[in-house]
Amino acid sequence: MVTVLMCMFIVLFAMSTVDQAKFDKLRNSLATGFGTVASQKVDTATGTVVPPEFTHADAQGFSSLDLALKEVDRLTALRDDMKSKLDAAGLGANVQFQIGERGLTVKLVGSQTFFEPDRPELTARASQVLGTISPAMVSAGLEVMVEGHAANGITSYPSTWELSSARSVNVLRYLVDHGGIPAAHIGAVAFGSARQVNDDSTEALMELNRRVDVVVLSDKPEVVRALIPEALKARAGQ
Repeated sequence: MVTVLMCMFIVLFAMSTVDQAKFDKLRNSLATGFGTVASQKVDTATGTVVPPEFTHADAQGFSSLDLALKEVDRLTALRDDMKSKLDAAGLGANVQFQIGERGLTVKLVGSQTFFEPDRPELTARASQVLGTISPAMVSAGLEVMVEGHAANGITSYPSTWELSSARSVNVLRYLVDHGGIPAAHIGAVAFGSARQVNDDSTEALMELNRRVDVVVLSDKPEVVRALIPEALKARAGQ
């Protein structure tokens, strides 16, 4: 009888003992749900406190739109830096800039300016343009994607895919070999004539489709990048 009572007492005591670690997790999770945690961030999926070193300092106290506005300001400053240097060197006429959800796109428009007809090699002017803008890209420290495009037309290559690919790779190689962009931070793709910005009804329109885009990619989360168009409108209205 005494043995049975002792066993029952041990079981009841064990059931009444609270695991402190589990209790802390429960307390943190409930506190987060009621918005009462002020000094620590809690992952409510697991009920554990996220260490401060794993949180993004730039996001503290900012909404996604605030962060998108900050990103627009950063990309605008990068664009203005490139543009001022190109204009000072007399190289800005055939370079266009566009800020969007992906980041800053530098459009090398006009194949005869940057490449010989139906050839992938860079012209001297193309090398000058790339050499002028590459220091700003290196300083930005962002990923870069080089995208080759072509117009519909006769080419000595099997297709416009091969021509646009060779051109984008040559731009990439210049930016790595001479521009100082780390090879791990840059890539090249080709779209052939699949992504034209105009129809090919005139030679002038065809020339706009023969282009290489150098895209400086934003490193912000997708939820922030999606708000960049809205942030651009907000900045334009100021």
